[in-house]
Amino acid sequence: MDNFFTYKNTAIRYRTSGKGAAVILLHGFLEDVTMWDDLSKELSTRNKVVSIDLLGHGASGNLGYIHTMEEQAEMVKAVLKHLKLRKYIIVGHSMGGYVNLAFAKLFPNTIKGICLMNSTFEADTKEKKINRDRAIVAVKQNHKMFIRMSIPNLFCEQNRVAFKNEIDQITQSALKLSIQGIIASLEGMKIRKDSTSFFKKATFKKMLILGAKDPVLDSESLKNKVKNTEVQVVEFPDGHMSHVENKNELAKTLIEFIKSCN
Repeated sequence: MDNFFTYKNTAIRYRTSGKGAAVILLHGFLEDVTMWDDLSKELSTRNKVVSIDLLGHGASGNLGYIHTMEEQAEMVKAVLKHLKLRKYIIVGHSMGGYVNLAFAKLFPNTIKGICLMNSTFEADTKEKKINRDRAIVAVKQNHKMFIRMSIPNLFCEQNRVAFKNEIDQITQSALKLSIQGIIASLEGMKIRKDSTSFFKKATFKKMLILGAKDPVLDSESLKNKVKNTEVQVVEFPDGHMSHVENKNELAKTLIEFIKSCN
């Protein structure tokens, strides 16, 4: 069921289910709380699961022309405070992982564990920043075309036909987003800080979930960066959308990770 919380005069949508230790689910760019529907059902048999629409996404409103990862994290914190939750495990997909890291830096004493799912602790390279600017131009010119091209490109090539229905569904949801919301996130991701050192040294439980054929991230490079650290790395054989492409394996992996954090 959808619930709404007002943050800085802006409506924020969130969903809760289950009882137990709190698990917070943060979606990625162009996604919303519905991406977690199947996973929430599984996790809520043992935990209290909270999923939140990030600023400018789903049914949550916009706060400005740039949604920094820190602003997103402050909003998430306000929702969790409203729900009277004090300690949690946070799972963030893609952009949700960036928000997850910003949150852990701001509120380290509230974290039992974080999982970066198809995400990275690194800041944007110069090349990626240029690509973000190109994406902003493309969104201004024709945001619907931008969305229709972006979503399939998150799946590994051989899965784009196999998961056509899922791709269509994600695309239809994304087409409802405002141009302002899309640009504000691109601007926020572009200026996010590097969290490599923080992620490696943090003492709470840490997991990195990667896709071997992720079209967006270099899984080999990320694995090498956390070698000989306490970061638990799990690599699935497919693309950037593990909750679709590797659904069952993801659920099992997260259940085990959550158990290890409690």
